[in-house]
Amino acid sequence: MLSLSRRLISILVTVELLVTTLLAGGPVFLHELPDAGAGEYGSQVNMFIGTGGLPWTCAMLSPAATEPFGCVRLGPDTCAVGGLYLFSTNTSGYYYEHRHIIGFSYGRLSGTGIRDYGVFRVTPSAGRHKVTDIRALEYSHQQETAAPGYYAVYLPGAGALAEMTATDHTGYQRYTFHTKKDAELYIDASSVLSGGSTTDTSITVDPRNGTVRGSALVHGGFSGRSGGLNVYYYAEFDRPLKSYITHTDDSDSSTRPSAAGPGAGVLLNFGDLKGEQVTLRAGISFVSTENAEENLRAEADGMSFDEVRAATGAKWEERLSRISIDADDNTREIFYTSLYHTMIMPTDYTDVNGEYPGFDKKTHTAEGFTYRSDMSLWDTVRDVYALYSLIAPEIQYDSLQSLICMAKQGGVLPRWPMGCGYTGSMFGNPANILFSESYLKGFTGVDYNTALDYMVRSADTLGNREDREYADLYNRYGYVPDDIVHKISRGYSVSRTLEYSWEDACAQTIARGLGRADLVEKFGRSAENYKNVWDSKTKYFRARNSDGSWQPLVKRYTEFYDDMLGTHLASGYCEGSPRQWRWNVMQDIDGMIELFGSKEYFVSELERFMEDAAPERAYFVPGSGYWVGNQHDIHTPYLFANAGRPDLTQKWVRWTLSNRFSTDPNGLDGNDDGGTLSAWYVFSALGLYPLAGSDKYWIGSPCVNGAEIKLDNGRTLSIRAENQSDENVYVSSVTVNGRRERGVYLTQDTLTQGGTITFNMSSAA
Repeated sequence: MLSLSRRLISILVTVELLVTTLLAGGPVFLHELPDAGAGEYGSQVNMFIGTGGLPWTCAMLSPAATEPFGCVRLGPDTCAVGGLYLFSTNTSGYYYEHRHIIGFSYGRLSGTGIRDYGVFRVTPSAGRHKVTDIRALEYSHQQETAAPGYYAVYLPGAGALAEMTATDHTGYQRYTFHTKKDAELYIDASSVLSGGSTTDTSITVDPRNGTVRGSALVHGGFSGRSGGLNVYYYAEFDRPLKSYITHTDDSDSSTRPSAAGPGAGVLLNFGDLKGEQVTLRAGISFVSTENAEENLRAEADGMSFDEVRAATGAKWEERLSRISIDADDNTREIFYTSLYHTMIMPTDYTDVNGEYPGFDKKTHTAEGFTYRSDMSLWDTVRDVYALYSLIAPEIQYDSLQSLICMAKQGGVLPRWPMGCGYTGSMFGNPANILFSESYLKGFTGVDYNTALDYMVRSADTLGNREDREYADLYNRYGYVPDDIVHKISRGYSVSRTLEYSWEDACAQTIARGLGRADLVEKFGRSAENYKNVWDSKTKYFRARNSDGSWQPLVKRYTEFYDDMLGTHLASGYCEGSPRQWRWNVMQDIDGMIELFGSKEYFVSELERFMEDAAPERAYFVPGSGYWVGNQHDIHTPYLFANAGRPDLTQKWVRWTLSNRFSTDPNGLDGNDDGGTLSAWYVFSALGLYPLAGSDKYWIGSPCVNGAEIKLDNGRTLSIRAENQSDENVYVSSVTVNGRRERGVYLTQDTLTQGGTITFNMSSAA
């Protein structure tokens, strides 16, 4: 999912990178960094993959320290020289090409096209003594290291080594100063990632007890859409203060213990600490300051920085070890980095006492599950949750329960919930897909009847920003009429029709299972609506007007060209071209193939599409052909198998694994969107890929020699790829526990039974 404005952005990229390169100086000296301390699996994770590249084709990732699926993501917020931002270069707060760090904040989204969080940023300094003297600090990648749950960087301008680690709700920062100047930490209660703002900010220091309390209402790229997100902060420092200064933008700095208003912050001065350390640990809550303190006490009381770091590292080891692979070093590095990135979101919003902020702006208590938010559902339903269903089913269960709570409190199942509100991001009802898939995979203890009722509501009504847009028009015409919605806003008429049909098919699946015959018939009809925007002459899904006529079709024109040139030639297609949306009937792939007239024609057109992929990974202009970096065509290599050409599935899956993922900072082909691209790699490397909304997995072409997957039910699924190599990409046969498989898919039940899947690989189809 991409959400950045692209007008003239190419020029801005070039200008900012030139400014950064020309004006940034080198580090004062190289400081010896501590060992990152990663374990067997964590040491395979490259925390800097996906942190660079061009903004709309980079992964938008960060090396911030976090627990698996934790609340706190504590890490660096970077900028160009002098704090310069010509435009947003990385929405996670960190951009590999930047050479300055503003400070270290406690939250960020992972891999998305939207900036949010960046709260309670801490900036070290040496001998400044004035808040207005605090500056962004130069750094070098030569003096930076990271591992799962740990980040460290040496900052010459502050004469300090900065280290970060985290528990679920608590962030630890340890600063080792190497200067005789007074060691200082500035805590900014008004901080937010670039483009956002804060209100209702306050901060209070208690020098006798060594504590800082604060709160802010954050209006980020997403949180601002639902009225803001309250964040509460409770921090302790382990050194006596020499002095402190509180500050706001509206008043001079003072020695009063509290400050409130825009720019509220406090500068803590610890005196000369040369060769010594100061540790700041802070609890975060979205309910209250008292809960923030309780979170810290419950998770980290009495624990040193190194103890927390080790405990968090051990949690990552346990998570990452759920899949062990036999592969070459390069594959292992990409694989475990990808697996790591699938386990950052959704965010734990449940305090240790069970409280969480609801979509009705009231405090609720989660019973029997952990309430989670920050779900990039439009993206993650395509593959991330299928991975959870195998190795982290408790996260999937939490997500299902949380979505129902959100609907009860807010009125509709969300499609991109962030914090305690709806964001309205993307379109449609992707939660339908997740509930359908979960139902088919046997997730119990979920109120599917209630979920289905909300699906009906969204399909039939207008109101909440995350209800189905143009539901009345879609129901009246059997498709979204382009001429009407184009007058209202950017309509995405074709994309909406295709996805609404898919989501209605998923609702029908649940209705059938629950015995709700009226809804089986209702959703069964609308699941066929994709056919109403198929033009049999051009053999494309095409924007259609309310009178049945067609809009002009420019097959290779993408929405990105519309953005840059101010045109509207691709306005029926979200974030792509007619070619990229040509393959999007996930609920009826055989029916889609029939529309092409023959399997042979379908295959020939699909192969031309694949061959038209951009010439390089994370290319400046993704083009109108195959682009695994965005969700609308992420599944397309697997469609060949449905048309009787599994060899072409195998060819293009292996091509994608080899050419669209790497160990570089631009190592992904687009925004990771909560782990979506990363999950594509994990599954495809293992030789499987989920058909979203179902209990099926396509058979692909593994690039590992073998794997052991520890299933939640205590069983082990073994994968063996006999004779697998860069040349042997074709699968001559697949057996499951010695039984030969001849179909296109394996099922969830087959996988969760455990046993051994054997791929026999060869160099010829």
